[in-house]
Amino acid sequence: MQYVKIPEDRIAVLIGPKGATKRKLEKRCKCRIEVVDGDVSVEGDPLDEWVGKDIVQAIGRGFTPEKALQLLNDGHMIDFVDIEDYANTPKSRERLRGRVIGEAGRTRKHLERMTGTLICVYGNTVGVIGSYGGVALAKEAVEMLLTGKRHATVYRFMENQSRPER
Repeated sequence: MQYVKIPEDRIAVLIGPKGATKRKLEKRCKCRIEVVDGDVSVEGDPLDEWVGKDIVQAIGRGFTPEKALQLLNDGHMIDFVDIEDYANTPKSRERLRGRVIGEAGRTRKHLERMTGTLICVYGNTVGVIGSYGGVALAKEAVEMLLTGKRHATVYRFMENQSRPER
């Protein structure tokens, strides 16, 4: 059995209208999901449990259930970057969240497009879902933005990384 703690405001998203989302997740993950006061338990076959835990964690960190279900695809994973590791004050955390999201979400969308990943900024966490290589590249790009690198530098880095070797 795997346990995950998710924020109170994300429990409704996990359960869905009349429990529909939770039932859908249980069916697709082949697991049983129990929610008690923000503590979520996932029970089933060990591999299914592991994937189910990742999906519940993704929903708890701001992803929609549909995007979180991408973790069922072979070779997909989730990883997180904690903004608090790069900022001390609430004001600086807010500024760094803004750097990752960009104006009208353009930076986040650009990172997603260039790496083939899904990126979500929720609270003090940046979550990335995608293939192993895409997640590693997106995570490195996010960390570059959080350390103060210019957006143009990060985009150029991603273009160089995604260009095939000759």
